[in-house]
Amino acid sequence: MREPGLTHKATMESETRAAARGGVTTVLDMPNVVPQTTTLQLLKERYALAEHQCHVNYGFYLGATNNNLEEIKRLDASTCPGVKLFMGSSTGNMLVDREEALRGIFRESPTLIMTHCEDTARINRNEELLKSEELRVKSEESKKLLDAEGNSDSSLFTLHSSLLNGLPLRYHPLIRDHEACYRSTELAVRLAKEEGARLHVAHITTAQELELFQPDDDRITAEACVPHLLFTDADYDTLGARIKCNPAIKTAADRDALRKALTDGRIRTIATDHAPHLLSEKEGGLKAMSGMPMVQFSLPAVLSLVEEGVLSLERAVELMCHNPARLYGIKERGFIREGYWADFTLISRKPWTVTKDCIESRCGWSPLEGRTFNWQVEKTWVNGNLVWDGTGFPLPPSGMRAEFTQAV
Repeated sequence: MREPGLTHKATMESETRAAARGGVTTVLDMPNVVPQTTTLQLLKERYALAEHQCHVNYGFYLGATNNNLEEIKRLDASTCPGVKLFMGSSTGNMLVDREEALRGIFRESPTLIMTHCEDTARINRNEELLKSEELRVKSEESKKLLDAEGNSDSSLFTLHSSLLNGLPLRYHPLIRDHEACYRSTELAVRLAKEEGARLHVAHITTAQELELFQPDDDRITAEACVPHLLFTDADYDTLGARIKCNPAIKTAADRDALRKALTDGRIRTIATDHAPHLLSEKEGGLKAMSGMPMVQFSLPAVLSLVEEGVLSLERAVELMCHNPARLYGIKERGFIREGYWADFTLISRKPWTVTKDCIESRCGWSPLEGRTFNWQVEKTWVNGNLVWDGTGFPLPPSGMRAEFTQAV
């Protein structure tokens, strides 16, 4: 939700408004804000900041670093959904890359560990290799042209020196490639098994990674995110950096494998990886910020997969409602049961098109603009209160802090 510290992109109020309009009744937010939520005191302050600002229920992860193991060990597991561990460089510079630190976190965490898995050494090596190859090819092509025109070598240098500042966007899934994801995910799974940790791997993107998960294993689980279920690398041509995210969107074969895993049990939850940036921050090709706003349109998007026959409606409910509640031990939510909180969404079969004027997120854009969905969120209730009535938000923010009953 980008608050505190990055409220020019998004706020707790704006992003939970987007969630409510999209039929999402609880959000679990990441620690890569400013300051990063890496101490128990900062976690406490973030919960205090959220009071009376959120239209839906909320929880905040504690972020792991190379040197905050003592904070993690003192964490009360009932206060947050888990420890977020970046095992690859991504937005926020929270990389944990020391083996001793990683093992300590997997051994000592009193709650579930959610990992962002990419191998940073592999990413850096790929980038340097691709820069060298691109520079070689372009230089050879232009030298022929410049020689034919009688220009000097200095002109050649001027023409191509800009390439050293970055690569075209099409290289994003080649830099953050299949192997970078698999190496890191394999390490996370191995450490979890060796240290007896509960592990949930965020935003799986490759068919190869899926081989590391078993449908009947409740201690080592994985999620797929909406962008990786919708888009492929062919969409970079039309959507550009709007769909640039980490890990990168990959091939149609990878997308199809993820879709298949929604029904065979290897994917346990569908998430959004909601990450709003201003459109101005999504410019510059590979230099653009990674991430996209997705929470408001996640439910209609998954229902479109139901219509395509990718998964059943019952399985969609399992992946988006029941399993997240089970995974995080969210107390008295995620099911329609007597004694549970009344968190409901009412949907209707009504074609509609995503346009800029319906976007609630403060960043003001969506990679789904222009796409037509056949299911629309009509109303959303949170804790028994009607928070989205189809035309507006009739109540001030009334979301509650989620409670967790995890057992590690």
